[in-house]
Amino acid sequence: MMSDFTIGESDFLLDGAPFRILSGALHYFRVHPQSWADRIEKARLMGLNTIETYVPWNAHSPRPGVFDTEGMLDLGRFLRLVAEAGLYAIVRPGPYICAEWDNGGLPAWLFQEPGVGVRRHEPRFLAAIEEYLQQVLRIVEPLQVHHGGPVLLVQVENEYGAFGTDQVYLKALADLIGRAGITVPLVTVDQPVDEMLAAGGLDGVLRTGSFGSRSTERLRTLRAHQPSGPLMCMEFWDGWFDHWGGPHHTTSVEDAASELDILLATGASVNVYMFHGGTNFGLTNGANDKGVYRPTVTSYDYDAPLDEAGDFTAKFHAFREVISRYATVPPMTPASVEPAPEFSVPLGEPVSVRGRWTTHASLPTLDGLGARLAIYRTEIEVEGPALLEVGEVRDRAQIFLDGHPVGILERENHDRAILLPHGRGRLELVVEDQGRVNYGPRIGEPKGLTGAVLLDSIPLTSWSTCVIDLDAVPSSWQSVSEKAVVAPGPTAWRATFDADGPVDHFLKTDAWGKGFAWVNGFCLGRYWHRGPQHALYVPGPVIRRGANELVVLELDTMASRTAEFTTGASLGPVDL
Repeated sequence: MMSDFTIGESDFLLDGAPFRILSGALHYFRVHPQSWADRIEKARLMGLNTIETYVPWNAHSPRPGVFDTEGMLDLGRFLRLVAEAGLYAIVRPGPYICAEWDNGGLPAWLFQEPGVGVRRHEPRFLAAIEEYLQQVLRIVEPLQVHHGGPVLLVQVENEYGAFGTDQVYLKALADLIGRAGITVPLVTVDQPVDEMLAAGGLDGVLRTGSFGSRSTERLRTLRAHQPSGPLMCMEFWDGWFDHWGGPHHTTSVEDAASELDILLATGASVNVYMFHGGTNFGLTNGANDKGVYRPTVTSYDYDAPLDEAGDFTAKFHAFREVISRYATVPPMTPASVEPAPEFSVPLGEPVSVRGRWTTHASLPTLDGLGARLAIYRTEIEVEGPALLEVGEVRDRAQIFLDGHPVGILERENHDRAILLPHGRGRLELVVEDQGRVNYGPRIGEPKGLTGAVLLDSIPLTSWSTCVIDLDAVPSSWQSVSEKAVVAPGPTAWRATFDADGPVDHFLKTDAWGKGFAWVNGFCLGRYWHRGPQHALYVPGPVIRRGANELVVLELDTMASRTAEFTTGASLGPVDL
C-alpha cells in the first residue's frame, strides 16, 4: 500500500499522522539469506516497526564495473522480506559505512590510483560514488514507501563529522541521491558533539545522533543544532565489538534497557544498533588504528538482543518489555533453543597451499598483487647473522629462512625488524592482510609490505611472489597427489562429518593457531588462538543432510589435528 512519509515540525508523519520509528539494525550481508526472514520476524516480536541496514560498497563491487546482488548481497530481496513482515526500512548506503567492516565499505581498488580522494569532493572519487549510488539506489527507488515499498529514510554518508568538514562533498552526495529518484527524507548521523554535528550535518537534511547513554543530554545537544523536526538516535549502541587479543565486550542488560526507556520517554525515535549483529564471514572484518592497529574478530555478536546465531538473549526480553510501555508488542511464545551438535572428527592429509610464482624487480604491495595473503621470496647472501628491516608491515609477516620459521613481524606491535640467524639462503615472508582500517584517517591505505625491505641496510630486490587464492583453498586437493609433500607455511587440512540436517554448528578453534575455515565451500571467517573468540559460527543453511566437508587453512601451528564442534559460541572472557 502506498503511503506518504514526511518530516513534520516535531514528528515523522506517516500519511499525515505522527509516527515514531522503532528500528533495529540488521545487516543483510552479515546473515545467511535463508535466515533473513527469521531475524526480521524476531525484530517484529521485540516490538520494532522498522529494520535498518547499511550497504557495503566493497562487497557488492569487489572489482571495478561489477555490482553483485547474488545470495547474501540481494538487497532487493531483503527489503521485500522486511515489507512482507509488515515492517518499514531505513537504508544507509554510505558510500562509507564504518560498521567495523573492511575499509569501512570503500573498495580497495578505488585507491589504486594515486591522489584519489577519500571521503571528499574529488572528481575521481565522486565519479565512482555516482556509479555506485546509481546501482544501489536503482534497487531502493521502487521500494520507497510512496511506491508501496518499505523504505522510509535514506542516509547521506555516515558520521562524517568525525572525519571531515567538506560540506561541498556532502551536498554532492545528497544531490546524487536525489537524482537517483530518492524522494523519501534524507538523514545524516553524527555523535552528539557540537563540532561533529556542525561538520557532518547538511542544511535541508535531518540530523540524527549516535550514542548509547546520557540520552536526554545528547538529544538536547542534537536539538540545539536542529530547532525543529523529529529527534532520532540513529545508532543506540546496546553493545560493542571485539578485537583479536582483547576482551569480549558486553553491556549490562539493566543499564541498556534503562537507557532505552529514558530515550523513548523523550518521544524520540530510535534505531537499536545492533538488533542482530551476525558474522564477519570470509575476510570482511575491519580494524581500528588509533596509534595501535587492532583487527576485529569474526563474530559480530555485539552483545545484541539476538545473539550471533539469532537466538533471543536477556537483552531481547528486557528491550521488549521497555518497548511495550510505548507501543503495542505482538504476542510471542517462548522458544526453547536446542544446543548445537557436539562431536569431533580427525583432520586428514594436509596439503601445502601455493599458487603461481611471478617475478618483480621491486616489491609489490598486496593491493598490487590483488591479494589478501601472499608469499614473498628472494635469495640472500651476506656474512653471519643479518638484520632484516621492513618500512611497515600491513599487517603480519611470518619469516622463513630455507623453509625454517624465524619469527613474525606484527603490525600491532609496531614490529619492523628481525635478526636472521644467518644471511644466506631462501628468504620467504608470508604476508597477511588482517582487515582494513574502517575508521579514521588510515582508511584506504595500501596493504602488504610498504617501503624498502633491507638486509643489513642494503635494499633487497629481485622478488618472486605467490598469491594464495583463498577462494580456491577448498579445492586444493584436486591438483595434488595423495602423498603430497607439506612445506612450512600456509597448509590446508580437511575433514568430513555427517549431519542430520541444516542446523547451526559451532567449530572450536582454541587448539589451532591462526587461519581460515570453510564448510561446504562457505568461508566462515578467520580464527586465531589469541582469542577472545574461540569458536566459529556455522550457519544452519550451510550444513547439508549427510556428508559435509570442513577445510581449514592454517598459517601457524596446530596443537591438535582434530576438528571439534561444540554446543555454542565461545566469545571469550567478558568485559563489563
